[in-house]
Amino acid sequence: MFSDSSPNELRDQIRNLVAQYYRIAFVEKGFHPGVSEIPVTGKVFNESELQALVDSALDFWLTTGRFAAEFEYRFAKFMGVRHALLCNSGSSANLLAISALRSPRLKRRSLHDGDEVITVAAGFPTTVNPIIQNRLTPVFVDVNLGSYDPSPEDVEAAIGPRSRAIMLAHTLGNPFKVDRIRDIASRHGLFLVEDSCDAVGATVNGKPVGSFGDLGTASFYPAHHITMGEGGCVLTQSGVLKQVVESLRDWGRDCWCAPGKDNTCGKRFDWQMGTLPHGYDHKYIYSHIGYNLKLTDLQAAVGVAQLDKLPDFIKRRRENFAYLFRGLQHLEEYFVLPSTNPTSEPSWFGFPLTIRPESEISRRTLIAHLEGLGIRTRLLFGGNLLHQPAYQEIPHRVVGDLSNTNTIAESTFWIGLYPAITYPMLDFMIEALQKFCRGN
Repeated sequence: MFSDSSPNELRDQIRNLVAQYYRIAFVEKGFHPGVSEIPVTGKVFNESELQALVDSALDFWLTTGRFAAEFEYRFAKFMGVRHALLCNSGSSANLLAISALRSPRLKRRSLHDGDEVITVAAGFPTTVNPIIQNRLTPVFVDVNLGSYDPSPEDVEAAIGPRSRAIMLAHTLGNPFKVDRIRDIASRHGLFLVEDSCDAVGATVNGKPVGSFGDLGTASFYPAHHITMGEGGCVLTQSGVLKQVVESLRDWGRDCWCAPGKDNTCGKRFDWQMGTLPHGYDHKYIYSHIGYNLKLTDLQAAVGVAQLDKLPDFIKRRRENFAYLFRGLQHLEEYFVLPSTNPTSEPSWFGFPLTIRPESEISRRTLIAHLEGLGIRTRLLFGGNLLHQPAYQEIPHRVVGDLSNTNTIAESTFWIGLYPAITYPMLDFMIEALQKFCRGN
């Protein structure tokens, strides 16, 4: 039946069949309170993502290609930066961002073994891990309850003779005071790296987070604002840092040709670098000790389809947050509710709650109750990372007593608000918390 069709006609027919498949295979299930699961996060998609994925598969261009190029261009524009560089995860994006600060290309500003990076212990491990993996020293400061960000005063007080950078995450999509932290970094000659993996679409003074720092990062894991399954991105305004990140991502090579391209520089066999023979093939000259952290075009194709939905996803997350906040506001005697900075507009990843000690509520008991009703919960990532087994022996410095960080480890959790969570689900979550608190 397809023998007389052209490849383009066949492609169109396949796309139509994929749409039909989606409508049959991914039928929405109704919500049944106490029986249906309410996830904290999840991917939201329709036939357009499946069609893009199959479209890319039909190209059989399995490494980075046309979809990646389109995504990088559009995402950079959305995030308010000149350059967006795709990689295989948000964790890899953080690794690339910190590793870039060690590049000889930065000359006197390049970081060296033992140099300090100011950060927080109340977060996800891969914000801190690249500091340790690059033989740098993390300096930990405390955070505020409610906003879960450090105060600019504490960050500035932590600066010592060997401090060279600041690496902070916008926790659960709630921006830290990045404008003030940016000012501190500039005054002290420090690099600023923004981990925006949980915060795509958040703004401070109308400017997207991820665009304030020397480098920013994003994640496209299924839990995040848009998904590629796996995937991440490094953001920068700097042409030099763009070249360094690209090199580190692509085996450390000096060549910047796209996959499948040759001699973009016009002098492929006319370079003299290191102590190599003159004219050594530029495609095999390495200026950094790098990795292979590239993304496939299959993943990027899903991301391109997701970008069309991103503004609506962000809007829905904000609406769900506002609904939960109104519904739980009268439980402030039991919980520290989330708080925001006046100049910011968050792009919420989750709804954090910290149990007040005077309420005498057991977090373990409360979470077990919610989970038993199908309401999924998460702790605030690693709690206090310095209490985690992996971090017991790391070189580090602490400024302050991390008392709020320890409270987070003992008493904080969060519930979901991603776009697939409906108002009936939110009502059930609010009711479950109300009943537990009153009954407790």
